[in-house]
Amino acid sequence: MNSMSDEERDQLIDALLEGDISEADFVRLEAEMIVDEAARQAYYNRQKLQTGLVLDAEEYHSGASTDTSAIGGRQRSFRFDGLTISAAAVLAIVVGLIGWKIGQDSERARITRTGEAVVSGFGVVAGPVGGTWTGSKLREGDLVPGGELTLESGIAAVELFSGVELLIQGPARFEVLSGMEVKLTSGSAQIRVPGVAKGFQITTPSGKIVTDEGEFSLQIEGNAELVQVVVGFVSWNSGDSQNSLVAGEGMRRSGDGGFSPAIESPETMDETEARLAASREIRRSEWESRSVGLQEDPRLLLYLSAAEANRSKSVLPDLSPAKNNGTIVRAERTADRWGQADGAIDFSPTGSRVRVDVGGEHESLTLMCWVKIDGLDRWYNSLFLTDGHELHEPHWQIMDDGRLFFSVRAREAKGKPDKFIAYSPPVWTPAQSGQWMHLATVYNGESSTIAHYVNGEVVSIETIPEALRPDKVVIGPASVGNWSEPRYRTDAGFTMRNLNGAIDEFLLFSAPLSAGEIEELYEAGMP
Repeated sequence: MNSMSDEERDQLIDALLEGDISEADFVRLEAEMIVDEAARQAYYNRQKLQTGLVLDAEEYHSGASTDTSAIGGRQRSFRFDGLTISAAAVLAIVVGLIGWKIGQDSERARITRTGEAVVSGFGVVAGPVGGTWTGSKLREGDLVPGGELTLESGIAAVELFSGVELLIQGPARFEVLSGMEVKLTSGSAQIRVPGVAKGFQITTPSGKIVTDEGEFSLQIEGNAELVQVVVGFVSWNSGDSQNSLVAGEGMRRSGDGGFSPAIESPETMDETEARLAASREIRRSEWESRSVGLQEDPRLLLYLSAAEANRSKSVLPDLSPAKNNGTIVRAERTADRWGQADGAIDFSPTGSRVRVDVGGEHESLTLMCWVKIDGLDRWYNSLFLTDGHELHEPHWQIMDDGRLFFSVRAREAKGKPDKFIAYSPPVWTPAQSGQWMHLATVYNGESSTIAHYVNGEVVSIETIPEALRPDKVVIGPASVGNWSEPRYRTDAGFTMRNLNGAIDEFLLFSAPLSAGEIEELYEAGMP
């Protein structure tokens, strides 16, 4: 196959994005992007531009026309035939190929050639409590990565996909080799093995411990090891020795290789979990105290918390000094990040939203929430959107590839860009489904910058071009977790942007919070 010129390559990329590419050209372009990094880069740049242009046109025309097929004065030419389906498939391939650029080919989540999401890991972190990790900053809901992990302090709960549960206490070094085998090099662990995981084993410096079902504890300090059985039976193979232990029995291996009975009564997993739950409740109480002070912040425009709402009513109280109470529409109550029933709002049902009305003119904004995303199954997934996208109004949402999106419409400019869109790198992959995370975006009108934060850390900062710099921000009627009324107000059809997930707390400030303030609020509010 002859090498493709840059001009020809760009023409084929444009044809693909317009949905007007032939089968033969489609195959040629796919092959070129597989082998040529420059082709992947060219596709990425054009796809990013296309996304911005389509968004600009779509939102401009959302208030000016009832012809939902017209974008930017031109009919969209996507064809729902076999070729379009193939084009959608190759886009999934390309996203995987250019993952080095947009973060989609990480170890924990990638896209296969069929477009099916694949994640990597043998289990999940079910709840580190005050855990300090070396290297990987694992949080509740994270997949357990391959390789040795070091827990410096605290307790990490790990659930393997085989059904085995572990509570590992730091300092500890361990590795999950499979759903049926864990290697503990140092530290302490409590292990609960269900009958469905018969033959589960833990590798230690001296050998292996195998069980078909039950609960036991293991401690490793230097060359010494201690095994104690709470329920069931284990076989401990250590060098030339094999020891069989049943419930209530324990065995200690000294540094010189000798064995002796252990008579201590270990803490059971139920007792440990109850202690951890009490610790979590203390942190929740500490956050409630911090929240009371936060509610008096004069910069606060909106502070919505379902934990303060009456379950039988649709009113969602605003805890800010502004008292802009929200109205819950269809959305369901669900457990919050602390595990409290009805403490969060689930926006998954179609049409779900919380309606608010925020007045005033503002130079800057900070938007912040705790969110649990189950899936990004829409092109745009709403966090906070004004009813339309009129002059000076902001939009905050998540793209289907996991990037945060923020913009303020700066001018009336038919046929030209009317706003600057600040995208973050991808902050969510399917591996994080169901995991609570803290998101924040700071729009600083004075410095003309937009910064995105994830779990207290800045992930991107962009400067707004002078030509697209708004002179103020206004909000008015808006929705948390969805977008506006039926399209154009008289048409029953509406754009589906409801978030497939839940929001715990939503905060809106009329000022640009500093990086230190955002980190402090994340740390204080983290379960």
